[in-house]
Amino acid sequence: MSLGVAEMNGSNRDMVWAEQELRLIGPEQLIVPLTAEWSYSSQDPYAVMMSLDTGADEPIQWSFARELLTAALLAPAGMGDVQAWPTTVSACPAEDGAGAEGKFLNIMLASPDGCARFEADAAGIEAFLARTYELVPAGQESGYLNLDAGLVELLAQA
Repeated sequence: MSLGVAEMNGSNRDMVWAEQELRLIGPEQLIVPLTAEWSYSSQDPYAVMMSLDTGADEPIQWSFARELLTAALLAPAGMGDVQAWPTTVSACPAEDGAGAEGKFLNIMLASPDGCARFEADAAGIEAFLARTYELVPAGQESGYLNLDAGLVELLAQA
């Protein structure tokens, strides 16, 4: 199974998204293939969303700091609930019995219910992140925040 970007679904002037195959690395190296949809909106310029189709009624969604994913492509990043790190050997055995070689990104997610480790092709995530930086350049995120609308929404919930 390829871990690359399955399809660059699209973009518009406010959002980019892409599908990518991931692997859930279970106990005793049990490998479960999943499809993730990565999305990014200029209205939430610091965050990247990952939606996992697990076959359940609702997809599982996680929000990541865009900067964390970017940093994790080069070195271990994150602490607490979200940690990510690069590697050059896949956890999934290749046909010869060794792990496939390339550039992979490991993502460890933790919650009170447990933790899960995923592996993805780093090139797919790099391509997706490059598109997010075309939409909102690094260091310019604050200029895309609509603080007045956020405050109105927060006050409406009170």
